[in-house]
Amino acid sequence: MLCALIMAGGKGTRFWPLSTEEKPKQFLNLIDKETMIQMTVNRIKPIIPIERIFVCTGESYVDLINEQLPELPKRNIIIEPEGRNTAPCIALSAFVIEKYYKDATMVVLPSDHLIKNEEEFRNIILDADNFLEKNKDAIITLGMYPSRPETGYGYIKCSNNKNQGLEHEVIKVDKFVEKPNKELAVEYISEGNYLWNGGMFVWRVENILEQISKYSSSTYEALHKIPYVELESLQALINENYKNTEAISIDYSVLENSKDVYVIPSDIGWDDVGSWEAIDRYREKDNFGNVVIGQGKSIKGENNLLVSSNYKVVVEGLSDIYVIENDGKIIIGKKSNVVNVKELKSIV
Repeated sequence: MLCALIMAGGKGTRFWPLSTEEKPKQFLNLIDKETMIQMTVNRIKPIIPIERIFVCTGESYVDLINEQLPELPKRNIIIEPEGRNTAPCIALSAFVIEKYYKDATMVVLPSDHLIKNEEEFRNIILDADNFLEKNKDAIITLGMYPSRPETGYGYIKCSNNKNQGLEHEVIKVDKFVEKPNKELAVEYISEGNYLWNGGMFVWRVENILEQISKYSSSTYEALHKIPYVELESLQALINENYKNTEAISIDYSVLENSKDVYVIPSDIGWDDVGSWEAIDRYREKDNFGNVVIGQGKSIKGENNLLVSSNYKVVVEGLSDIYVIENDGKIIIGKKSNVVNVKELKSIV
């Protein structure tokens, strides 16, 4: 039985001033009319019903989740008392899912990524589920075909051990590698057996908990009573014990140690939407190449990025600039320098 976990606790401010700690990226409509988390839920709903979709987040974002995902059952909002990286988040969520759905297979998804080919994405998830039926101890991750020597992503090196019985090839992972410098990234692309690590996983709940008990025992011990506690006492148990988990990523704690990790090469139009440049790549443009988010208008100008959340922004006779407005703060600069916006935070 497939269940989904959407990790939505991040406090990222890469899209400051639009994205703030109070309302981070996953709750913004950066790409479309839907917010990023709404896009994520709606993407998986055709194969996993809403009652089996869980969201792990912080207490301060529960109201936003209720507002943006009103059909999500309240019990499916898993509250972290504090952010302690992905391994505790996944362990906590796996124990909660096990409480309601025995023998579940768990699809782990970030809340704020873009996937353009959604049907292919769903087909890959279903193929991963089929693979796990016969390979119950396997861990599966989705690896994206790299389109450029990107230094902002981690990479997955594929081995020559390939399983071809399904619609999609399933390849044994050789190793995971950290974000490379430009020279290494170019080398990875030329070698042809490296994929981008998109942070999406499929595994049986029973197996991931067994792996966590083996490679992050303090996390397992802190949370292992969750399936047995009464619902009204669940959050108190989590609040009391979560601080005893190991603050570490699932990559470091499990993936780099497990001997049974596989990757499905995926051509799904994926992007982690980690920069303003990504917005410019994917957001719909007018006939003059302008991207306008919110109340804005570009007159006699080309190739502009206009973002507003509270006030109307009008630009006349200018091209190749960005204007970002949020709560009365207005930042204007050359569009080629939009990557540096966050560095202005201390002086605005």
